[in-house]
Amino acid sequence: MFKQESNSSSKPAPERKEETPMCDVHEGEKINIYCVTHGVPTCSMCKVFGAHKDCEVEPISSIYQTKKTELSDGIAMMVGSNDRMQGIISQLEEACRAIEENGRRQKTLVCEKFDHLYSVLEEKKREMSQVVTAEQEEKADYIRSLTRKYKDHLEESCKTVEMGIQTMEESEMALFLQNTKPLLKKIADASSTAHLDKVERGYENMDHYSVVFNKEAKALRSINFIQDCVYGRPRPTSSPQQMNSSSGLVKSSAST
Repeated sequence: MFKQESNSSSKPAPERKEETPMCDVHEGEKINIYCVTHGVPTCSMCKVFGAHKDCEVEPISSIYQTKKTELSDGIAMMVGSNDRMQGIISQLEEACRAIEENGRRQKTLVCEKFDHLYSVLEEKKREMSQVVTAEQEEKADYIRSLTRKYKDHLEESCKTVEMGIQTMEESEMALFLQNTKPLLKKIADASSTAHLDKVERGYENMDHYSVVFNKEAKALRSINFIQDCVYGRPRPTSSPQQMNSSSGLVKSSAST
């Protein structure tokens, strides 16, 4: 008896065959046609007697190939989009490093000049350094936040691509078509970056906070940063509201 059980347990498990989905309405009927009107697979009885009798239908094999091609194109588009997204993320990370470095450099230059007149300019130095630091932190925080958003979007896009690749491997046409419609919508949604802010070129620059000390001592108490324009707008003051108005951001259409 033990020998018989041992022999039976050593037999390879039978291969699992992919079963064609059955119609939920007509018992025993396989899903073998595709309703073009509603965009869903169905069975022949639904076309003859059921909910799809007045609909346009096609053989499931022809729709299978069309949708598979459409999904393949969508995956290729997503892969290209993800590559571009990674490039944007790299640029954002570099911009964040440049903002921090430029901010540190400009603060150093400001402090070196103030040291020569330290006794008179101590309070002014503190105020002007705060202006540089405020914009540095504002810009760096914004870039970090935007980088996180792009990384989150890229992660979701990669997950969608993986789902698409798994679906491409589905050999059963009806199952493939059942999964394709929501997946294609997800690909279309993930392809859009309209909700992500774009950073204006030169946003990372901090060299507008330059100083010169070529005026007489009587003008020292009115000293400020060199007056010019930033991105075509008046230079921001220490007011947070005014700094926000000249931050150099270009908002996406979704945010407006």
